[in-house]
Amino acid sequence: MSERGKQLGARAARWTILGVITFFLAFPFAWMLITAFKTTGDLYNLQHNPFLFYDPPTLEHVHRLFTDTLYAQWLLNTAFVGAMVVAITLALAVPAGYALARLTGGFGEKLGIGIFLTYLVPPTLLFIPLSRVIVNLHLDDSLWSLVLVYPSFTVPFSTWLMMGFFKAIPKDVEEAAMVDGYSRLAAFFKVVVPISSSGILTVAIFSFTLVLQEFVYAVTFIASAHNFTVGIGVPTFLVHGDVYFWGSLMAGCFIAGVPVAILYNLIVDRFIAGFTVGAVK
Repeated sequence: MSERGKQLGARAARWTILGVITFFLAFPFAWMLITAFKTTGDLYNLQHNPFLFYDPPTLEHVHRLFTDTLYAQWLLNTAFVGAMVVAITLALAVPAGYALARLTGGFGEKLGIGIFLTYLVPPTLLFIPLSRVIVNLHLDDSLWSLVLVYPSFTVPFSTWLMMGFFKAIPKDVEEAAMVDGYSRLAAFFKVVVPISSSGILTVAIFSFTLVLQEFVYAVTFIASAHNFTVGIGVPTFLVHGDVYFWGSLMAGCFIAGVPVAILYNLIVDRFIAGFTVGAVK
């Protein structure tokens, strides 16, 4: 086989693999989009191809989602909790990760591993004692209960991740800045933080995604529909016993998931860099 033939074969194989992966990743979104606009009769007819529209597309499911439920309010609640949790996580995890990364000896490494291990504690073991704490603080049925609790498992993992990222940055960078007249704090904010943008972005995305999909704490601490997040509002109001409003369920998942998917795709290179650098270290 000629060299050109080998190159064409390798290119075809690469594009085939990429095409299969792309189809696999995009299929859930395509399925949600199709289901959201299919009529109920078309959706449940077993004789119909599930990927084709036998009846004209309908907005019935989207209309039900926004009129029969408080979906718009749930989106706002989720955005509020997500923004607060991301801010708290960054405020705690970034300086903590930097401090652990610069500790000499084995103490810093062991402390970082210990902090990471707290992230592995299952939520099912913690929601009962945490619910008692929330009640004592009079935060039950309040979005502030989620803002208080969620950082308890976003901060440990994010601290461990940032510690690995900061270890990848040579100390010479900060020392050079301090020789130029910066204090350590100024060198951290003006030199180290800009270099660590990939890790910080990874922490922000991880924290917000976790808020979007978390269920156990939200369903435990929140009782009124007005304070629901998307993660508990959609299944609570669109699943009645064994009756599933599939069209509205898929519409709700699609609307909430697409912005996050677009964000991931826009910054996927930095996101992967943030995870891999932290993992290597």
